[in-house]
Amino acid sequence: MAGLESLVCVPVLLPLLAAGVKLAIGGRLRRLQSLISVVTLAVSLVVSVLLLVAADTHGPLVADMGGWPPPIGICLVADRLSTLVLLVSSAVTLCVMVYSVANAYDEQEHDAPMAIFHPAFLVMVAGVADAFLSGDLFNLFVAFELLLSGSYVLLTFGGTESRIRAGATYTLMALASSMLFLIALAITYAATGTLSLAQLAERFAPLPEQVKLLVELTLLLAFAIKAAIFPMSAWLPDSYPTAPAPATAVFAGLLTKVGVYSIIRLEALLFPGGPVSTLLMWAALATMLAGVLGAVAQTDLKRMLSFTLVSHIGYMVFGVALATLASLAGAIFYIVHHITVQTSLFLVTGMIERRTGTTSVNRLGGLMTATPLLAVLFFVPAMNLSGIPPMSGFVGKLMLVQAGLAAGGWLPVTVVAAGLVTSLLTLYAVAKTWGKAFWRGRREERMGTVVESEEYTGQDPTVTTTSLPVALPVSVAALVVLGLSFTVFAGPLTALTHRAAGELKARDPYISAVLGRSR
Repeated sequence: MAGLESLVCVPVLLPLLAAGVKLAIGGRLRRLQSLISVVTLAVSLVVSVLLLVAADTHGPLVADMGGWPPPIGICLVADRLSTLVLLVSSAVTLCVMVYSVANAYDEQEHDAPMAIFHPAFLVMVAGVADAFLSGDLFNLFVAFELLLSGSYVLLTFGGTESRIRAGATYTLMALASSMLFLIALAITYAATGTLSLAQLAERFAPLPEQVKLLVELTLLLAFAIKAAIFPMSAWLPDSYPTAPAPATAVFAGLLTKVGVYSIIRLEALLFPGGPVSTLLMWAALATMLAGVLGAVAQTDLKRMLSFTLVSHIGYMVFGVALATLASLAGAIFYIVHHITVQTSLFLVTGMIERRTGTTSVNRLGGLMTATPLLAVLFFVPAMNLSGIPPMSGFVGKLMLVQAGLAAGGWLPVTVVAAGLVTSLLTLYAVAKTWGKAFWRGRREERMGTVVESEEYTGQDPTVTTTSLPVALPVSVAALVVLGLSFTVFAGPLTALTHRAAGELKARDPYISAVLGRSR
């Protein structure tokens, strides 16, 4: 166990070290830089597997940074929840890195300063891992700032007008969230004298209800902005679609889930049975409907997927709001499913844009004939996102629906009904998009014009390629297969999510693991 505990910090420190090495190399030795990135993320993936097995077998693993135990030092905690989402995020970021190496974004963006894409990507990955493993509220704040510093660079990469504008919106929302987070930290420390999550779980209990409610609401608002929960979600559809495809895919797959993960920690560990469950349920309802209605109205692939991203955050928030063992297990399962599916859809969209020069559905057509592989790679995760049986999207939704009906009451049942409507409208949005972009004929064919070329090049004059590097569809196919594996292994995975939810509900395993050696 001692040896495994020393591995807890590897997913955080290794990407930071690799980013520093790559910055020192600069714009030289591109192949070496790519190799460093891929090997770093592959090692992080292997370590994540080891940590998940150990946490599931022996309980939470704790690494006291600098050898200082809480409350003096900062610790990283690897329990079932954190290691599960860390494993999935490691697999996703490895596939995205392979995709970005094949697409050579750092070489295509001639106006970007030196080889900055991969170092920024690795810094963001380190921030995500730190957020999942953090056992201290202040370190969680540092993790947010770390991942945001990398995402700022990726979002504005290339310095185009649209990316700078989107980056400004994203930065303002991130700064507002960070300010709220700092205010909550100040109140928390003044009231309890600590920011250790394990100690806070014990020290919040005797505090006045007004103080606890103030801290909970302030932290919840900060995390809700990061998770893009309605009405704090308007920034996301305007920000994410402008970034390069690998960055957009990671933003959509991971960054919002970090906010949801933080809300789960907040509600399950610090404020179990708190008074805001009804508020969260209303937020889940509004997030589902507002997001999916926005998705239905879109004619651009990236914006449609961005709105579906918002709507499906509502499912996860619903599971947290119910706060039962079954609902938390459903929320965890849905997080794992959604990270993979949403990332793969954005990567496929990036390949479509590279192939045709556009993501406008009105300007696309005939892709089923021209690129059947892309059609399949989009269709499978799209159906998974919609919740078509027996895919993992259906399994996750079923878990949440059963939990909502078991809880009873008019509001949970209303949210369940809204979830079913959201699922149907998601199916309509992605089916309409797939039909127009892939199934219908090309524009020239629809107008009755004879087309001589066998290769579809779209209507955009900026098209520069009619073929794709092999590594692009291979990396996306790996993600699609990973998403399908959640269906094949749904039994063991749901059992694991139930054990993770049980550990969250019990709280004592986490608290004892962190504080046991310092008592």
